[in-house]
Amino acid sequence: MKDMPLEDVFSIYKDDYWDRIRGDELPSGVDLCIFDWAVNSGVSQASKALQRVLDVLDDGIIGSRTVAAVCERDSTQVVEAVSQKREDFYRSLRTFDTFGRGWLRRNDETRDEALRLIEGEV
Repeated sequence: MKDMPLEDVFSIYKDDYWDRIRGDELPSGVDLCIFDWAVNSGVSQASKALQRVLDVLDDGIIGSRTVAAVCERDSTQVVEAVSQKREDFYRSLRTFDTFGRGWLRRNDETRDEALRLIEGEV
């Protein structure tokens, strides 16, 4: 994979993750938060967490109802709630003792960057 052309890498991230989470339609900051978790744990896992935070049907597919619901909410609160769900998910895994520190660092860094995007600092 390290020899894969960069345009192929971009295509995989866009087609398999960004487009599936409807990243272009999510508010700034929320898009990064969901995208990063989708790459790390799968589109369905990240999408269901967002849907649970929004209290909409958690089918793992971000559709028009999920997009509408997230656009009506405060993005900072959504990012904070999704980040907490992500931490809780990681802590529930049996491999947490081995990989948890890195997972939590990634989650914290993603949350912080997402909050910067919301505040317009980036």
